Amino acid sequence: MSDLRPAPPGDEAIASRVRQLLERDGWTQRRFAAAIGLEETKLSKALAGRRRFAAGELLAIADVTGETVNRLLHGRDDARTHTAVPVGRAATREQPAGSRGSRETRRRILDAAWVLIADRGYHRVRTADVAHACGTSPAAIHYHFPSRSELLDEALRHNVKLAFDRQVAALGEIADPHRRLLRLIDLQLPDGELLRREWSIWIQVWAESAIDPSRRELYWDSYDRWFRSVTMTLTDGAGTGVFVRGAADLARPLTALVDGLGIQVMAGTPGTGPDGMRAVLHDFIDRAVLACPDTTTNRTENG
Repeated sequence: MSDLRPAPPGDEAIASRVRQLLERDGWTQRRFAAAIGLEETKLSKALAGRRRFAAGELLAIADVTGETVNRLLHGRDDARTHTAVPVGRAATREQPAGSRGSRETRRRILDAAWVLIADRGYHRVRTADVAHACGTSPAAIHYHFPSRSELLDEALRHNVKLAFDRQVAALGEIADPHRRLLRLIDLQLPDGELLRREWSIWIQVWAESAIDPSRRELYWDSYDRWFRSVTMTLTDGAGTGVFVRGAADLARPLTALVDGLGIQVMAGTPGTGPDGMRAVLHDFIDRAVLACPDTTTNRTENG
């Protein structure tokens, strides 16, 4: 029955934007529903304003179309939400010119390269490997990504977009800064295939940036988005009295703690894992960030 309730006015605007994307790229509803993994009847109801798009569906739409969840929700990539917008070299690039087929080829190449780099390592991935994985030719790879180095750069930008989309979709309706911070941390844990691959890309970029100064600007811009998201949440909490005064100054030690713990988990350090990482981070937030230690929050439900 919930599918038959009229969507709120804001959802009609979202439906309108999705309809425009289908028209722009020449999708039929049936093919688009299959591409995003949604039943055609549910897509039809959502497009007609009789059903709200779920967060996971918005993520799938953003992935297939190359748009951001922020644009789908608010009409702009840079709309202010509870998560910071990518800037500089890490910002979302304009959709490449050309046919939908050309854009889809580029997306398939990037998706395949991202998985291969995350799973095998940047220096073990050849252009031929990417071409084989996405069913195209090495010439097509070079057309869209002239160098292997550019593939790694685009893999990092892809990481930034994935995290940005996920956080915009998940954090938008969490008003309480404490619950939002816990959820933000949860969205960053190297738990599950997708997040472990994101962490793998980050670790490889850190290593490359340490020896290649030309890659550092992109890394700085990319990492800055995550850092600003944490800072925004800490600032909101301090402003409402939920967090200690000056909580924004704790963004540096908190993000450093996330980085260090994540590397230990990814390296398979004995005694570490996502659950243990979460517990350490929650303990730090309880002791250092909260104005009054919280003894009631269910730590397995972060919003």
